[in-house]
Amino acid sequence: MTEPQETVETRGNERVDLIAQDSSGDGKPDVWVSDTDGDGKPDLFQFDTDGDGKVDITMVDLDQDGNPDAIVDGDGGHPPTV
Repeated sequence: MTEPQETVETRGNERVDLIAQDSSGDGKPDVWVSDTDGDGKPDLFQFDTDGDGKVDITMVDLDQDGNPDAIVDGDGGHPPTV
């Protein structure tokens, strides 16, 4: 049985992926940088660390100061759109 993942608060309810990058060269995105409030600045950062195509770590920067306000395992309730 899979444990439920923690849901993290973001700045808004929309998601625009500013970056969906394949850093491992396997043809699948493994880094996502997203804007959730429409200001064009990233506040949601997600990483696939094991190459399975699923988010393993989510970081949220609510005040957009470059320091994460929350770091959780999994997608934090915000699965990537790409």
